[in-house]
Order: sequence, then C-alpha cells, then structure tokens
Amino acid sequence: MKTSRLTALTEWGKAHWATLRTVLTTVFLILIVFLIGMAAWHVEWDEVLQAMVKVPVRTLALGGLLTLASYLVYATFDLIGKRYAGHKLSSLTTYLSGMMVYAFIMSLGSSVGGLGLRLRLYTQRGVSTGKATRVFGLAVVTNWMGYLLIAGIVFALGALSLPSDWWLGTGALRIAGTVMVLISIAYVLLCFFSGTRTWSVRGQRLELPSGPMSLAQLLLAAGNWALMGAVLWVLLQQRADYSVVLGAVLLSAVAGLIARVPAGLGVLEAILIAVLSSPDMPRNEVLAGALVYRAVYYLGPLFIAGIVYLLTEVMQRSRTPAVHEPAAKTGSSS
Repeated sequence: MKTSRLTALTEWGKAHWATLRTVLTTVFLILIVFLIGMAAWHVEWDEVLQAMVKVPVRTLALGGLLTLASYLVYATFDLIGKRYAGHKLSSLTTYLSGMMVYAFIMSLGSSVGGLGLRLRLYTQRGVSTGKATRVFGLAVVTNWMGYLLIAGIVFALGALSLPSDWWLGTGALRIAGTVMVLISIAYVLLCFFSGTRTWSVRGQRLELPSGPMSLAQLLLAAGNWALMGAVLWVLLQQRADYSVVLGAVLLSAVAGLIARVPAGLGVLEAILIAVLSSPDMPRNEVLAGALVYRAVYYLGPLFIAGIVYLLTEVMQRSRTPAVHEPAAKTGSSS
C-alpha cells in the first residue's frame, strides 16, 4: 500500500515538475529577500553611520580592499571543489559563484548561503545535486580545517587573554589550541598517506582529497581567516595588537556557531567588547569598530551579491525556453 502511494506521488511529481520548479524557485527568491531584510533590520544603522563618519576614508578604503581580498581567497574553495567533484562548469563561473556564496554565508548562515545557494547556482547550470553537495562539503571542511590551524596557533601561543570571569581560562584555551593544530596536521597527513581513500557513512560516499589538495585547503582557509582579522584590525585603526584582534575574531566565530545566530548578530560585538576593551580603547569605540566591520565585511558584500543573484536569476529565466505540451493529434493514421 505504501509502495503504491509512493509510486503515485513520484509519478505526480514528474508530471508537474515544471510547475513545482517554478513554485520552489519563487519561494526561494522570496526567502532570500526576506532574510536579507531581516539581516538589515537587526543592525543599528544610526550607530553604523555615526561610526563610519569618524573613520578616515583611507581606512575604510583599505578595509574594503582587504575584504575584497578575503572574498577572492574564499572563492578558491569552490575551485578546489571543482577539481574534487569533477564538474564541468568553467573556472570563472565557479569562482564568481564562490564569491557570491560567501557573501550569503557570512550574513545568512551556511544552510542557506552555503548549501541552498550553491545547489541553486550549480544545478541550474547543469551540475548534478550530488556534485554540488560535494563542493559544499569540501568547502566546509576547507574552511574549518584552516580555522583549526590558524586559531590553534593563535590560542596555543597565548596571544589572547580571556576575561577572568569567563568559565574558559586562558590556560585551557592554550591547551585547546594545541589540540586544534594537531588535528589540522593529522588531516593533511591522512590525505597524504592514508591507504583507504573512501568510506561509506550512512549510505554516503566520502572520499579523501589528495595530499597537495589538503595542503592547499589549509593554507588558503588560514589565509582567509587571517584577512578577516586584518579587516577589523585596520578598521580599529591598529589600536590593538593584530594577534589579539585576530584571536577575538576567531573566538567569536566559534561562539556564533554555538549560538546558531545568523552572522553572529550580537555575539560578535559582545566578544569583541569583552576581549578588546581597554583604557586606551573604551567599549563604545570597540562597538563602533565592530559595527563598521559588520557593514564593510558582511552587509556591503551581501547587498552586492543579492543584487547580482537576482539579476542572474532574471537572466537565467529569460534564457530558458518555455516548455509547451505537444499538440494532440486530431486524426488517426491508417
């Protein structure tokens, strides 16, 4: 009975796929616009504008250039994914898709920006869902393995001193940092020397990248995190040590992940205030820098990527020919 219902549902889906695809695409576009609006709604724009007025134009320009460099580095994750998954999209299309995806990830989260948008961008250009998912999976691994490396080094060296009233002490953070570095190194060694290259987990086939590919993953992702810290350091006008600012950014990334708040709204600012505030840089000035950082690194790229994505959708749909049912024959052949 259940099999017959499932078969009937499958047949119905195939028969109405064109309509379903249109409805799903429309819903997805509405969701994207809604989430962009929500991201903007939670930002205190008056404070952002006031803070920006006090930041020199040269500093904003340098912060913008470093932001662009960071997005350019992240987009290479998709190029690595192209080689890993073996899809046939051009390198330029893959690269631009990676930049667009990153803007959505930073403000809307990995599930929407990382997976949902990648599936849409890749599958509408003929890449299978399986290969698009493999690109997403490799990008996630790349990002966090690079994080483990650079955050582990910063934490293990004791560059970041945590407030005394936090449950996690500086000593425990240094131990955690050492473990993180060892995990990242173990990953590269596994990719270079493991005799078993594939595993099956719950019906899904997992394949190790090559050794050189894993090394590229670590270095590029670590470089991207370093650029993220550099953007904030510049926007704070170098009033704190770069290693401390980078450590605060790295710590806020994990806190935001645990809190599961899109773009770490509120979490990022709270961590930066707790770690960076000092007599030389009061809380209000740290908050101002954090808001400018959010505007430059998160919201600016998001709105640019959102406009580009909507234009891409319009162009893609205008190029797609309408599907018409074949006309019924009026006579019979003898």
